[in-house]
Amino acid sequence: MTRGRRWFIFMVVVVAIIGIAVLSFLTGCASLGGEVAGDRLARVEASAQYRDGAFFNDVPQAKLSMGIYWDYIAEQFGGDQIRVPPFPIAVLPVVIENPDAPPPDGLRAIWLGHASVYVEIDGTRLLVDPVFSDRPSPVEFLGPKRSHEPPISLPNLPKVDAVVISHDHYDHLDMPTIQHLSAKGSRFLVPLGIGAHLQAWGVPDTQIVELEWWQSGKINGLEIFATPSRHYSGRSISDYKATLWSSWSIIGPRHRLYYSGDTGYSDHFKKIGDKFGPFDLSIIKVGAYGPGASWMDSHMNPEHAVQANVDVQARRMLPVHWATFNLAFHDWDEPIQRAVQAANKANVDLAIPRIGEIVDADRPAPKLEWWRKVQEK
Repeated sequence: MTRGRRWFIFMVVVVAIIGIAVLSFLTGCASLGGEVAGDRLARVEASAQYRDGAFFNDVPQAKLSMGIYWDYIAEQFGGDQIRVPPFPIAVLPVVIENPDAPPPDGLRAIWLGHASVYVEIDGTRLLVDPVFSDRPSPVEFLGPKRSHEPPISLPNLPKVDAVVISHDHYDHLDMPTIQHLSAKGSRFLVPLGIGAHLQAWGVPDTQIVELEWWQSGKINGLEIFATPSRHYSGRSISDYKATLWSSWSIIGPRHRLYYSGDTGYSDHFKKIGDKFGPFDLSIIKVGAYGPGASWMDSHMNPEHAVQANVDVQARRMLPVHWATFNLAFHDWDEPIQRAVQAANKANVDLAIPRIGEIVDADRPAPKLEWWRKVQEK
């Protein structure tokens, strides 16, 4: 890309960001969420992961200079990678049998796109970081549009017992989705501070469970632990690291599930594996990484993701956080290609489901390299 084009893109993005920020604040944009205050703020300030007005990682990120930051933005909007599938992605429609009855025993996961996963574990229904909106953005008309429809619509979902949220970024915490699930009576397990957003969106306090790392909440027969990750948070220009981020370790009577959330690689995976492993299934992000040390410190690459699966001692890995939204500087299918290669090298059982396909922890994993057919059409 020429220097002049990069400068033009830089100016367009700066104006757009300023415009969104001003518009959001002037209109009281509800999707920005709530402010951490009162008793919640007192609890935040007492947290071992909080100091100097912000949450922090045990392993710090590399510092990000302003010049590199703007280079990232220019590359995001003007790079020449194939970041969006060149042809439509076919999804498998999800049909939940007996939606009014508890699900059967076992552990089944259905990737809904990006980091959103529907889970049935030992008789309980969960959703992981559900985002059903078209764009992960504070406003409906800006941001990357999803490359495929969800394989099941919100109205067709059965009642979900609990929703676990890894952090408050827009591609993981979606206001319309949260409000719909709240009205259906779902409970929400969230990292400390995120309850402020949910409360601002009308979720009753009785449906919110806020946790620090290594704390847990109980849903039916499950114990669900907020466990460490290496990331950051923020929904506006003024709340960077104001709420905690986490991975999740879900311990059932018969099965164990791990979800990484967004994270860089560090020794926290081994600590989790030593404490709660082995897991029957891991759900680990493989996309939206690099370049640059700071980004890699908060968004690990596919090779690190496979190593994370080894560290947490999971029998099978479900790779997520790719193919749905254009959020990084790589081809849309590069994460899964690299994940397959790394998994083969490390002898990791990598599930490769189509969007909407069931991954059953107790049956052979799907292995169809379906993204190649998208490229060949």
